[in-house]
Amino acid sequence: MNKYESVVIINSNLEADALKALINKFSDLINTDGKVTSVEELGNKKLAYEIKKQKEGYYVVYKFEANPQLISELERNYRITDEVIKFIVIKEEE
Repeated sequence: MNKYESVVIINSNLEADALKALINKFSDLINTDGKVTSVEELGNKKLAYEIKKQKEGYYVVYKFEANPQLISELERNYRITDEVIKFIVIKEEE
């Protein structure tokens, strides 16, 4: 398994319960074929430029270990989730 880091920017207009549910949804998805080592919620931050008519976003950083096949499924889920403004998945060097 490889080590990865994923930064997700979520719509900051979400209710607290919906936000927690979304964060847990992605954690559970990663845990199906990998292992989440940490989830760091950085909170609301101002975006450098407007994305999808949003000026702020809620930042979440996932650090995890997973098989490479999981990454395409994870990115697909990020893309189809309307609340996700931006995301990136990076493979960490050994």
